[in-house]
Amino acid sequence: MAGEIPDLVALERTGTGKGAARQARRDGLVPGIVYGGEKDPLPINIPFNRLLKMLKAGRFKSTLFNLKVEGHEDVRVICRNVQRDVVKDLPTHLDLMRLRRSTKIALFIPVEFINEGAAPGIKKGGVLTVVRPEVELVCVAGEIPEKITVDLSGMNIGDVATISSVDLPAGIKPTIDRDFVIANISAPSGLASEDEEEEGAEEAIEAVEGEEEAEVESAE
Repeated sequence: MAGEIPDLVALERTGTGKGAARQARRDGLVPGIVYGGEKDPLPINIPFNRLLKMLKAGRFKSTLFNLKVEGHEDVRVICRNVQRDVVKDLPTHLDLMRLRRSTKIALFIPVEFINEGAAPGIKKGGVLTVVRPEVELVCVAGEIPEKITVDLSGMNIGDVATISSVDLPAGIKPTIDRDFVIANISAPSGLASEDEEEEGAEEAIEAVEGEEEAEVESAE
């Protein structure tokens, strides 16, 4: 069930303190610290360009990584803080926390939509509108789903798929308590315009009829 966890390759930092951190930055590295997991903190360096690319990709602080440091066992970590330069807004330091397999953590999990061909609303020309391509779930670190699946079978125009309609793996739950919308099938723009025109015409007719009835009553 668990998806592939991306690697985060780092170097062990031999020196500590502000002097070693400044030297790391001059060498094109970002200093960091790995803590937790009932082990001693491990000072590390991560290549600046590699880290910047991962930060720009998004979801860095909610992604579980497989930390690889030469001379140490691989360990699952999550970023708890990224310090940035106040002027340039570039990373200057990061804190990583080790996770046990039983640790619960909130992560964004991709949503996969299946059986579009079995959805009557799509057969009629309806459009699948995805509200949440990812859903934030509380997962156990050792059992992270690669994706969650939304079955569109039977969905018609106007129908919505909510989180309650998804079969989540045991022990996994959304971070949001309410039953939020993941996607819906909306009418094609042309059909929607026609419906609006029909509704407008019906409202106009009802208004005219109401005025006529009022005039008759006042005449009486």
